[in-house]
Amino acid sequence: MNGPIVVGFDGSPESVAAAAWGAREALLRGLPLELVQAWPWPRTDVLGTDDAISWSRKKLAAKETELRAVLTAGAGITSAHVHQDPAEALEAAGRNATVLVLGSRGLSTVRGFLVGSVSQEVLRRARCPVVLVRAEEDGEATAPPDAADGDVVLGLDLKHPCDDVIAFAFEAAGLRSAHLRVVHTWAPPISSEYTALAAVGSMYGELAAVEQRRLTDTLAPWRSRCAQVTVNATLVRDNAAAGVVEASAGAALLVVGRRIRRSPIGAHIGPVAHAAIHHVKCPVAVVPYD
Repeated sequence: MNGPIVVGFDGSPESVAAAAWGAREALLRGLPLELVQAWPWPRTDVLGTDDAISWSRKKLAAKETELRAVLTAGAGITSAHVHQDPAEALEAAGRNATVLVLGSRGLSTVRGFLVGSVSQEVLRRARCPVVLVRAEEDGEATAPPDAADGDVVLGLDLKHPCDDVIAFAFEAAGLRSAHLRVVHTWAPPISSEYTALAAVGSMYGELAAVEQRRLTDTLAPWRSRCAQVTVNATLVRDNAAAGVVEASAGAALLVVGRRIRRSPIGAHIGPVAHAAIHHVKCPVAVVPYD
């Protein structure tokens, strides 16, 4: 997809970090960057609202000017201040986006709209990859436009090895000239009254070999198609969420999938993505798939 890199911006340290990450991604992909600022309150007649709106617009304009200086002609920048519910505005902006970038924490409904509830709502509803970016404790971006250290890590679910998720990870590694570490977590069957512990233990080696072959076979066509990417594939015996979080240590980017579920109780992001966005320090890309 050749849509823009869209960043949710509200002036908070998290959104500043997201804007820095988005700018670098736009440069890597040669795509335009779009900053979207949504005003969370439907009313504009509350005392002090005009000043707050003016302040937020100035912050947006200043960030656009700052990033314009580092973006090339092939990756221009635009910004928009929209009078709309933040989750709805970001979901709408993401419909035509290649990647939607959000700050992973917000400060409050006064200083920022990218609070956890909004970010998670966008994650549940977005149809494009969503990248969550944290800020350092001092408010600085964790991924400035000129930084690209670390591997790309892909948390791969062999039960649902979706091409969209794998393709995003390989592309991200290729763009960064980074190694791709693929992690598949698994566990042998739990023993029961019908399966003795000793029997399960003796089956472990055989079961691990089967999982390893599945992992190798799944990645084989991608290794051939993206020969320039160095791939290290690892089989980890662990809980899926815990294994992926641990594997992300020191990474430049973690990529996980989010299965699109059509349910009467609404969409959700799944336990692995949920654990990643709450416990992983590096940027996390959540890629939806059917």
